[in-house]
This record gives sequence, C-alpha cells and structure tokens, in this order.
Amino acid sequence: MKDLDSFYEALPRQPHFASLTSTAAFTPLPDGWVICCSDIIDSTGLIAAGKYKMVNMIGASVIAAMQNALHGAAFPFVFGGDGTSFAVPPEHGDTARITLARLRHWVLQEFDISLRVATFPLTEVRAQGLDVTVARHAVSPHADYAMFSGGGLTWAEGQMKQGAPMISDLAEYEPPDLSGLSCRWNTIPARNGVILSLVMLPTTKATPAQFSKVASQILDCAAGLPRGGHPVPLEGPGIDTLPQALDIEAHLTRGKGSLWRKKLYLLAAAPLASWLFRRGKPLGQFDPSHYMAVMSANADYQKFDDGLKMTLDCDPKAREQIGTILQNAEAEGLIHFGLHDQAEARLTCIVPSASRDDHVHFVDGAAGGYTRAASNMKKSMD
Repeated sequence: MKDLDSFYEALPRQPHFASLTSTAAFTPLPDGWVICCSDIIDSTGLIAAGKYKMVNMIGASVIAAMQNALHGAAFPFVFGGDGTSFAVPPEHGDTARITLARLRHWVLQEFDISLRVATFPLTEVRAQGLDVTVARHAVSPHADYAMFSGGGLTWAEGQMKQGAPMISDLAEYEPPDLSGLSCRWNTIPARNGVILSLVMLPTTKATPAQFSKVASQILDCAAGLPRGGHPVPLEGPGIDTLPQALDIEAHLTRGKGSLWRKKLYLLAAAPLASWLFRRGKPLGQFDPSHYMAVMSANADYQKFDDGLKMTLDCDPKAREQIGTILQNAEAEGLIHFGLHDQAEARLTCIVPSASRDDHVHFVDGAAGGYTRAASNMKKSMD
C-alpha cells in the first residue's frame, strides 16, 4: 500500500475490538480533512423488492472506486450496507468529489438507481460541536478497517439525506474504475440459529462512558458464541458454477468495454473459480484453502461507526440476551437501536489481487441486514 497521509498511516493497528469501546482509542482527524458519504436513495424499497445483493454491491463500489482513484493508498472508510462514509486529506478532496460524481452517474446509467453523494469540510462538522475521530482495527495481520467516533459522520450522513448541497455534475464523464469489486460467493447460512444485524447509536443524553458500558455488554455476550459470532466459517462460503451476482458485477466493472464481453468473460471465469475452490488444492502459486482462511480472518463483521454495528451468527440464548441489553439501555434513554433477523449472511469483496492477502470482505445480513436494522431503529425513534 502506498502512503496517502502520514496521519492515517501512523495510527496503531489495534487487534482487540473490545478496546475500541473506549473513546481514548480514537484520534481526531487533522484539520483540513474532507468528510465524504454516499447513500442509495430508497434502498429499503430495493431490498423489499429482493435486490439485496445489488444494494450491497453499489454500497461497496464507493470504496473500490476510491481505492483505485488513490492508486491503492490506504484511507479511512466504513461500509454501511447501502452506503459508505470515508475521509481524505485536503489534497485529495477534488479526487473524492470527481470519483463520487462519476460513480453517481454510472449507477444511474447502469441500474437506474439514484445515489446520494456529498462532501463536507471537517471545519463544518466541528462547528456543530461534533468531531470525527478514527482508529484502525487489525482484523488480521493482513487487513485492518477504520473505526469512527465523535458523531461527525452521523451528522454528515443526516445532512446529505436531508438534501444538503450535493456534489455537482461533471461536464464530462469517465466510467469509474471498479476493478477488484466482486460478489460471487454463496450466501452463508446461520450455523447457530440466526444471522443478527445490529445497529446501535448513543443518544444525546448518553455519556461516552455509558455508551461504552452498553457496547461492552453486547461484546461480552457475543464473545460467548462460537468464534465470537463470526458469521464467515473458516472453510469459506462456497461458490456456485454460475453465481447469481455476475450480471451486477458486469454492469459495475465493465468500464468503457462492452457489457456482453464482460458478461462472457465472467461466465467463462466463474466455473473455473468454482472448480478450483471445490477442489481445495493449490494450483501454481494460488492456494484456495489459504485464500478461504484469509477471507474469513479479513471479514468485516463488527465495526464502530459513531455507534456499534455487528453481523452475528447468534444462538437463541445470545439473541435474547442481546435484545434485553438493548431494550434496557433504550429504556434508560442511553441508546437507539435496530435489529434484523435473517437466515443467512452475505459477502461483498474487494480483491485487488488474489495472490496477496490484503483482500477485504464486507459482511452484511443476506435479507437486508444493516439497512433493515437501521430502518427498524428509525421507526422506533419516530
């Protein structure tokens, strides 16, 4: 990875997720940074129509587009199921705006789906009495994810959804570079009972210590589950000969090329990949068993994004305990929360190179996940 900014590169990679319940684990972004966010308009309606995978792919496409625009440099981002938030230093603000404008145009052209995109100077966030602080959670020796606190991202996302000035259209459009983005894996059935999507945010009444206590209770409960509730098995999710999302991937990643040529390429490559992973033996320098183990280790199934988000493989007892903890904290006026139960989880992946171990995999519930949990939280707040 190339260095984008010495600030983010210098942040320590923290291996223990539970340590991130403390605000002391987070560092404020430097002055001048730009906060960026995206969101699919009517993602709830798209999910109700069964377009779960499309929503996740478009949501993650922001990350792929920015990684490629920044030539692989690391930058802080968080995937939210139907959207993404991230931050860049001031010298890359224009790159972010151009990339987001191109992606918005591309998604509308390819899917007739509208994408909100917006940027805010960090000074505007701090003028609200909020902040954007960041930490890096090392999920494995090969991959880490940014965690956010301070309330600033939530405010920016809210302003965007309320119609804050959007990024202007461009005079000319180039397709965004979305190479590396894929979603060919099978859905992952719950092994313990249910895949639970959880979204929890602090209220304005809650102190950081009070929110941290509730988050720690949830994490303690999850720790009692096999592998801490990790929904991705060590042996991986499996891959069909003809994965269902190939058409979505073709539309997103074809660039200036022919859509049909991209589809034919994917249709030819998918059976080979399926055979290779089913066979489970090395071919040349590629070891599918090693890849699967790294995939599981690198998967992003828990995060802090001004609150706590988790996708857990839960048994009934843990599901009940988590629900009780959340209900009690809500009754005390400390949190808002939303939950959504489903039978399966799904992965959306960014793999710059299958020969490296830094590929990242975003986990969400396969039947709406974070989007439906957030919608349930909003309903309880109204």
